Amino acid sequence: MQPVQLFKLLADETRTTIILLLREAGELCVCELCAITGQSQPKISRHIALLRDSGLVLDRREGKWIYYRLSPHMPAWAASVIDSAWSSHRNEVRASLKNVSAETCC
Repeated sequence: MQPVQLFKLLADETRTTIILLLREAGELCVCELCAITGQSQPKISRHIALLRDSGLVLDRREGKWIYYRLSPHMPAWAASVIDSAWSSHRNEVRASLKNVSAETCC
């Protein structure tokens, strides 16, 4: 991954939000991401596909649900950029996650 590719991906507010949420939560499914962001499932899925294709996000299937997490294989410099962004917005990210109840999901 080249820096310009990472910055193009993070230039979209929805994708940046997804990355920061995954950085905080560790793992989330699409329905949780939809509830937190207020975006539709198809829109979130399109953004997740771009993040997955770039190697920033991995998925795992559990029954009919797919859970997403940040890839531990991303370059260290990319993880550092994400960590810096998360550090500066962690309170907002944590507040967003608290607003999602377990009943919202799967």
